[in-house]
Amino acid sequence: MAPETLSRRTLRFVNVAHALDHYVLLIYPTAVIAIAAQTGLSYGELIGLATGAFVAFGLCSLPMGWLADRYGRRTLLAIFFFGYGLSCLGVASAATPAAFAIWLCVLGLASAIYHPVGSTMLVSHARRLGHDLGVNGVWGNFGAATASGVTAFLAAGLGWQAAFVLPGLVCLACGTAFLALVPGDGDGGARRGGGAPVIPVSRPLALLAVFGIAIVAGGMTFNITTIAMPKVIDERVGDGLPLALIGSLATLVFVFGALTQVLMGRLIDRYSLPTLFVGLAVLQPLGLGIAAAGSGLPLLVGLVLTMAALYGQVVINDAMVARYVPVAYRARAYSVRYFLGFTVAGFVVPMIALLHERGGFGLVLGLAAAFGFVIFASALGFFGLTRRDGARALAPAE
Repeated sequence: MAPETLSRRTLRFVNVAHALDHYVLLIYPTAVIAIAAQTGLSYGELIGLATGAFVAFGLCSLPMGWLADRYGRRTLLAIFFFGYGLSCLGVASAATPAAFAIWLCVLGLASAIYHPVGSTMLVSHARRLGHDLGVNGVWGNFGAATASGVTAFLAAGLGWQAAFVLPGLVCLACGTAFLALVPGDGDGGARRGGGAPVIPVSRPLALLAVFGIAIVAGGMTFNITTIAMPKVIDERVGDGLPLALIGSLATLVFVFGALTQVLMGRLIDRYSLPTLFVGLAVLQPLGLGIAAAGSGLPLLVGLVLTMAALYGQVVINDAMVARYVPVAYRARAYSVRYFLGFTVAGFVVPMIALLHERGGFGLVLGLAAAFGFVIFASALGFFGLTRRDGARALAPAE
């Protein structure tokens, strides 16, 4: 197969996988509302069963880059498709809290594959890094955006089990097509200059520390907001809203994140990453603060600002790894990046349940706003460190 054809096909499947990764992981936070009505268990009890899924999502992302280097990225992405499909069918068959917890944990394990492996495949086959990252981000955001709405309609019309069965069958079909149409990893865009040259830095450890803090804090705000959003809208936009309308409003909020990712993808090819990072980071504490203090329309405005910042940051952070990390270490760097960002999700789920019982979603979103301030401070630190390197590079020789 010609390298150009292989790259095009690989990017298409990587984009589809990104959509499925976010879609499937966010089925349960919406379906849990219907499951609670059917089983009589509380929201706090049921959402807590997803703890294992989000712990596995984070912890298991760490070895995926190493496994991809050893067994091939194509192999790992195929396992992702089939693992996701089977785990969806398993959750649909669950009838006890223990069964839910086990199958959700398997789902989280499969989900952990995508980001370290898919991101590496993306930057390897990309022609224009910013553009392709933006497009890929839109696919992921499309999955997250439609998860609440489609899950709500399926659960309301066909039962919550259908909300897992149908996506599961789609994942299995995609895995079969991927194996048939993509014969190998290939060199992709690496030889065409698809990725921009690595940017040298004088203080890599300090830069890594600041970046790591931003990733962890971003993981907290991302997971708090995306996991809690359907229930936040249920409680604070209007009590007693139909499940389908709750899901539709959540979908509308996620759509704004997709628009931000398109914009960020274009800006990355034109402006410096540290400058973009600072400009975007200020929106997180602002949006979360508005959401924490408001209800109704102000709450939705705050959530829109938050989702724009969250999903824009995902694109910027992936571009940072591609621009600051040498090619030979990227798969493992993406593993560490997503390990830091997603491991905190395991702590977020029980934390949401606990804080919701103690002080409602005002307390939950208030804590998320505090993490937003940490992200903004980290962005300023990253800007300061990289600006110093830029000034040294421009200084005349003596």
